Order: sequence, then structure tokens, then C-alpha cells
Amino acid sequence: MALDLSGIIGDSPVLAEVYRVLEKVAPTDSTVLVSGESGTGKELLVRALHINSKRKSKPFVPINCGAIPRELLESELFGHEKGAFTHAIRTRPGRFELADGGTIFLDEIGEMDLSLQVKILRVLQEHEFERVGGTVIKQIDVRVVAATNRNLEEEVSMGRFREDLFYRLNVIPMHLPPLRERGMDVILLAEHFLNRFCANKARKRMRISPEARDMLMNYGWQGNVRELENFMERLSILCDGETITPEDLPSKIWTDVGKEPPRKHLPQAAPAGFSWPRLRDMEDKGMVLKDFIEDIEGRILVEAMEQAEGVKNRAAELLGIKRTTLIEKLKKRKISDD
Repeated sequence: MALDLSGIIGDSPVLAEVYRVLEKVAPTDSTVLVSGESGTGKELLVRALHINSKRKSKPFVPINCGAIPRELLESELFGHEKGAFTHAIRTRPGRFELADGGTIFLDEIGEMDLSLQVKILRVLQEHEFERVGGTVIKQIDVRVVAATNRNLEEEVSMGRFREDLFYRLNVIPMHLPPLRERGMDVILLAEHFLNRFCANKARKRMRISPEARDMLMNYGWQGNVRELENFMERLSILCDGETITPEDLPSKIWTDVGKEPPRKHLPQAAPAGFSWPRLRDMEDKGMVLKDFIEDIEGRILVEAMEQAEGVKNRAAELLGIKRTTLIEKLKKRKISDD
């Protein structure tokens, strides 16, 4: 039976190895620990584990352990009884209960507080837990898959992650490689995102020139797939032509691949007769940078209001800002529009 890859795109050798492990592990109930840099698509991989498992008809419940304050995370995971704390006005099940029979995905588990790690260990070993403020032990049948962008072995050695929990989670380790190690997957993903954004915006399909492809392939992609997706959306909006050329790429890509950015990416020279404020001007006024900039902005606001004859909409257009932003700036400086 063919794997359902749940939107994962790529056929690089390093990703093929991930698929090989996925095919073997998905049908089991073994606990899996997925590692990889932020933005590599760990949740997509975990969803593929669930979709290809015998639990696929049951719930898939994700929770980002790093996005929820530690004092609330226990309640989110295990639920709470009415009156367990100040705002607990009713009994509420947690994510483990909601995932019963299915898969729970503990994303960024390396961010979890040590005191809560003990309770996760109990769930893994005994398949049971108690709600916050409760006394009834609840049995649970759930597959646990965790993910992290940290090196948990280092976290263990530093005393920030429990060793027993690490080994209990790390039954099947899976590593999702960064985008910079995935070769032609960069172009496959870039074209996929570009086609999707063009379709969503009812724009004619765009292509990427061979020269631009080479630069995208050689760029470091520190933000991984997430950075590439955001970048292709930007190009689908800002690129004027139907072909993306190197000139359409930002200066940071040129610099990263060791090339000199074209002139359009370099700071523009000041118009003839114009003189930028200098450090000496600030020192002559006895100001620090913040006050100096505030003073300049205030003068421009006054001039815009005078030129617009006090009409805020017109002044905002002259300044290239929203009317509400202009009003806030005027109020802050107590500038009258009389």
C-alpha cells in the first residue's frame, strides 16, 4: 500500500530515508521523537505518521508545548475539574482525553517544564493520568509523538530535560533534514508554493529562470521551508513579470550566495540639493538619537498638516500612512490641527 505523505513534497535522497523509516514505523504504536530545525515541516511528518497508522480514523491532536504558559500547560494536557483554580468554572477535558484512541503530538517538547515532564513520563509508562484538581485516575489509549528543534541529549546533560523521559520518547528517532540539505527539493517546493499563491490570487502562472533557480539552490534557507513559502508568496505579489529572475531576488540572497547585489537593491543616493541630517546636526542641538528623530518627524507632521490645510486624510496620503496612525502621532506630540 502506497504511503500517504500528507502534503510532504520532495524526493531528495535524505528525504527518501525519512520515507523509508516512516513506512516501517507508521503502522506500529511505538513512540516517535521527531527532531529538526524550526520550519522544516515536522508537523507534516507527524500527521503522515498518523494518517498511515491504524489509528487514522481516530483523532489527531497537536499541542505546542512552547506556545502555552507553563502554568496553563498542565491543564491543557490533562484537563481540570471545576474549581481546580480561580477561573476553572467548569470541568474541562485535556488534549490527552481528546486524543483517546488516536495520536497526540507534543510539539517543542524541549520547552516543557521539568515538573510537568514527570507527568508525561507517567502517561507513557502507565497509560494513565489525573485531571488538575481531580482524584480519579483515568486510563488512556493514545500514541504519543513528540518533536523538538533542540538537541535533547544536550538538554539532558545540562539538567534541563529528564533523562528517563528522553529515553522513553526516543524509541524511534526520526530526523527531518534542513532545506539546505535537500538539493532539488528547494525548486520543487518553490514551484509548488508559487503555483499555489498565483492560483489563489488569480494570477497567471509564473516560472523561475535557470539563473534564479541556481541562486535559490545555493541560498542557506535558515528559516527552512517556512522561509521559502513566505518568500514565494512575496514574489507572487511583488514580481512584475511572469518570470522570476535574479534581479527579483532580495539582496540578502545575493549576498549569501557570494554575489554583488544589483544596483536596484543598493541604497539610493540622495536627490540633488538634498542633504541628509548628520551626526553633527544632532550634537549641535544637544540631542540623543531618539529625541532627534522625534523632532524631525514632528516637523514633517506639522508641514504635512499645513500643506493639507488641516485635512487629516489628505495629510496622511502625503505622508504615506494611515489616517489613524497620523491621528495617534498628532496626539502624542499634542499637535493641533486647527
